[in-house]
Amino acid sequence: MPLTMAKPGETVTIRKITGKDEVRQHLAELGFVVEESITVVSELAGNLILQVKDSRIALDKTMANRILV
Repeated sequence: MPLTMAKPGETVTIRKITGKDEVRQHLAELGFVVEESITVVSELAGNLILQVKDSRIALDKTMANRILV
């Protein structure tokens, strides 16, 4: 399922990242890699704030839809 379907407070594991190579590379540099656990901190209009490793990162809905958990 896409990351946008995860509820706030839920911790999920990344299974796959879709999109162009540049997009996948950018997400990997932010810490979004396969088998990484991430926690949804909050959600507003489909946009997400996520806890990845020791950082909080905001992703818009289109980017979050490319991350499958």
